[in-house]
Formats: sequence, structure tokens, C-alpha cells
Amino acid sequence: MGNCFGAPVNNLSPSSTKPLSPAETFKSNNNSKPNALGNKFGEENHGKSNGSVKVSQGSREANSQSRRESNERISSTRLPSPNVRITTPNLKLFTLSELKKATRDFRPDTVLGEGGFGRVFKGWVDDKTYTPSRVGVGMAVAVKKSNPDSSQGLQEWQAEVKFLGKFSHPNLVKLLGYCWEENQFLLVYEYMQKGSLENHLFRKGAEPLPWETRLKIATGAARGLAFLHTSEKSVIYRDFKTSNILLDGGYNAKLSDFGLAKLGPINGNSHVTTRIMGTYGYAAPEYVATGHLYIKSDVFGFGVVLLEMLTGLRALDTNRPTQQQNLVEWARPSLQVKKKLKKIMDPRLGDKYPLKGACQAAELILKCLESEPRSRPSMEEILEALEKIKAIKEKPTKDTKNTKDTSAAAATTTRHLNVHSPHQHRHNRSPIHQTHGANALSAARPYRS
Repeated sequence: MGNCFGAPVNNLSPSSTKPLSPAETFKSNNNSKPNALGNKFGEENHGKSNGSVKVSQGSREANSQSRRESNERISSTRLPSPNVRITTPNLKLFTLSELKKATRDFRPDTVLGEGGFGRVFKGWVDDKTYTPSRVGVGMAVAVKKSNPDSSQGLQEWQAEVKFLGKFSHPNLVKLLGYCWEENQFLLVYEYMQKGSLENHLFRKGAEPLPWETRLKIATGAARGLAFLHTSEKSVIYRDFKTSNILLDGGYNAKLSDFGLAKLGPINGNSHVTTRIMGTYGYAAPEYVATGHLYIKSDVFGFGVVLLEMLTGLRALDTNRPTQQQNLVEWARPSLQVKKKLKKIMDPRLGDKYPLKGACQAAELILKCLESEPRSRPSMEEILEALEKIKAIKEKPTKDTKNTKDTSAAAATTTRHLNVHSPHQHRHNRSPIHQTHGANALSAARPYRS
């Protein structure tokens, strides 16, 4: 979903995979190759498509029958696991008219964001029955509606239902239901009040996230990845980035957009081989070079995001000087030296963070960014490290002057705060994340050999 629940963004993907027929929608799920949503590179197939899905010939009765069969297949899917809780999905099959009513006929002013799949609208439904309700009554939902011109609508729709319909975890965005009608594919999710982490880190004028909140978000996202990695059929997320980390009202992180997720290696294999897809700056080097996808390829992406949270800088930004455009390459040497680390810390944090905690976070980032997948920590180990970092508290600031004049002390404090007040952070842009506005387009370009 990318930044679907934050400020409106257009993410355009060049994918041209031919859609499956409705009858094939839930066949061979384990062999399906979902496409990118937006801000992603690569394609699974190289075919031409007009972006529509041909519905089987017949009346609406045949269409409804196919949808009922799809619903039955979803509802009966079970993935038992000895390690994690995977529930039998209980997804609601919405009608298109219900979702039109919930979103006030998909009014433009209800748009939350936009990606390669299509637009996401804010709607309202009853919190128990999920029937459409008036604005402000019941619960808010996010309705993702496929773009009629998108060549990937059905594949994305299928991938989201495949994974989010099976897995239930506090750190995965909750899928409430779906709709397939009139050649349109829609998904209904819980509404995430705080939008994406990307918006909070990089959007112009956004309130700076305190150190404790950043750690809370990082820990929540790590739990979501750990859940996927330790399931019976390990899931490789493949597109871990700030725009795919959504935040609820309490800044609890939830992973979204499972369009690129893949089942992990089986039969003792260390990796799966797949066509290269993902997002510039976040994809692990071994995957980019060979197409070999490891569980710990996700760990590299986590390290990149943690680095973004530490520095307040995008993974890629062509507006920065040439040697600084790739954040990982530029910042890596500074992560090993305390004095250099202080210079690259997000200035909006001021001095409101424990330097010891920042140093340990930098060490963790370096481990995540190891070139060899087997040298990187597991997500469980990362979680353990983050908990230790969270336990490190900021040392109280010592007064530089000792005076009995309270007004003078207050003035001194004010001057101290002014020195370290967060400055207006420049909105960095890259070839992947170009412009973040209502009419923005984000280009997706393949790696060049």
C-alpha cells in the first residue's frame, strides 16, 4: 500500500504482467508472482496487457458465482504454525454499491493516497457489521480501489488477500474484506490514523518524532517482520521501507503492502530465486546482483530504514551532493565513530536522545547492512537489541550556570532550546520518491546491468 494512508501520493509502476482470469485467481498461490505497487523496480513477466481483467462470459449470476467460489476458497484457507498464531480468515465480501456508499461514491476529497494498484479512499462502516455508515459514525476504513488502467490490479489484489487474509498480528495492517465486481478489485483495511512513517520523517512541516517514538516504531516493525519470518511457511516481505510502515493513533507500527511478498525457501534451501523487484536503496545487494532472495534480505532493508530514522535522511536523494546521494554508502563510515555519528544524527532530535543508545543503534545498523546474508542478525536478535536500546535513558542535562535568579535561569533555558530547536528539514527527493503531493508521480526504474 505504500503511503496509502498518509498524504496523497502517486506511485506509478511499469509492470505489465498479464492478469489471470477470475477462475484462476486463487489457483497456484504458492507459485504466483505478485507485481510491484509503486516506487518499485523490475517486472515478473514481460507481456502486454490493457490493464483490465476479462470476466468469464455469462450473466451477473456467473460473476457472482465466481466471487462466491473465491470467498469460499479464502474462508477455508488454513496455515497452522507451531511458532506463531495464524488465524482462519473471516473476511467480508463487500459489494461495490456498499463501498460506494461507505466512501460517498469515491469522492475525490476522501482520497488518502494513490499507488500503482490504484487509489485508496477513506470510508465509514459499522464497527460490528461492516455495513456502510455516515461520516463519523462507526469506524473509519481505508478502501483500496484498483485502477482500470492498471495491468497489475488482479495480481496485487490476489497477493494482498493471500497473505493478509491468512495472517493476523498486531504489527500487520488488518484486512477487513474485499470486493470483486464489474472488473474492479477492491480491498478494505483498518484505517491508520497517523499515516506512514515516511510522511513523519520526510514530509515538509511534519512534527519531529521523538527518540522514544522512533524506537517504538522500529520495534513494532521488527515484530511484524519477525512474525513473517518465523511462520511455518516463512514469508519474505521483500519491500521493507518507510512508506510501507503505517502508524495508528498511538504510533504503533504495522506493515502494509504485501504485493511483493514471497514464501521463503523450502526443502533445506537457503534462498529462493526470483525476478528482481523492490525499491531502490532498500534492496539487499545479493538480491540485486543474483536474484537470490534470502530471509535475511529483509534484514538489510530494516537496517536501511533504521538508518533513515537515525539521520532523518532518505535512502536515496539526488538533491544531495553526489557522494551523499546513497545514504548507506555515505553514512556507513560515520556509524563506527561516536564523534562522526553525532554529526549525522537527525538535527530535529536536538540533544534529546541518549548518545549511548544512538551508538548501539548504529552498531545494529552496521550488522543489518553486512554484505553476506548469513552475517546479518535474525529479526529476533534485532528485537532483543532494540529492547536493550530502549532501556537506555537520556541523561539529565546539567545547568551551565548556577544562579538564584529564576527569571535569568528561564532565559538561559530558552536560549538553550533555541540553539537546539528542530530546523525546517528539507524535503528530500529521489528518482524513486520524487514528489509527495496530490498530483505527484513516482517513477520506477529497473537496475541497470
